[in-house]
Amino acid sequence: MNTNRTFGPAVALVAACLGGAAADEPARQTFRIRPVRPIAEIRAEALAAKPPKEKGEFATADLVDLATLDPRIKLEIRYATADNFLGVPVYTTPRAFLQRPAAEALKRAQAKLAAQGFGLLIYDGYRPWHVTKIFREATPAQYHDFVADPAKGSRHNRGCAVDLTLYDIKTGEPVDMPTGYDDFTERAYSDAPATPAQAAHRAALRKALEAEGFLHLPEEWWHYDYKDWKRYPIQNVEFEKLEAGK
Repeated sequence: MNTNRTFGPAVALVAACLGGAAADEPARQTFRIRPVRPIAEIRAEALAAKPPKEKGEFATADLVDLATLDPRIKLEIRYATADNFLGVPVYTTPRAFLQRPAAEALKRAQAKLAAQGFGLLIYDGYRPWHVTKIFREATPAQYHDFVADPAKGSRHNRGCAVDLTLYDIKTGEPVDMPTGYDDFTERAYSDAPATPAQAAHRAALRKALEAEGFLHLPEEWWHYDYKDWKRYPIQNVEFEKLEAGK
């Protein structure tokens, strides 16, 4: 979620306070926090707010609908459902987009993974800036290390970050990973202890993506940033206003 966060020794206590999974609970348990204010109220404020102004020249945005890339790439957009850390939908439609070079790189990674029997399961891609503001405003201040600062924007806002996992093409089921999505503990680190199967799955995902120009986030095994993310501006365009299949 936050590509700049750091963790301290109290991370286990934070996880417990967040109301999420304990270390011995199922890996796919969804972490939850208690929003500090009603999400509807925060959403209205976020939609009325403006993203930070940036200096410099940026590449022209060209967001591609990931559902159009390859039928083996599947979507499970958690923020369009209640199955996320806030417990309520924040997206109005279950779609995912990336800047074209990143999308094309993802498609190449999928082709390589298919030879191993894996498909990519996308949790999130481009995230409108106002959603980043919702996340920040809804999260208690003592947990702000876990969410991006809207004053700076995030790589998701630039269309150059993707949250994803693998699924077994034969069964259609997600593979076993060390934690579920948006786990707020050190178990989610990309080098955290894991079972042999979990470690192998995590390594297969990382190898395929890094070979195509993605950079892994050490604190989140599911999060990858495309190498050229700095070239793109923060955006706040809602999904409905983006053209499918660009």
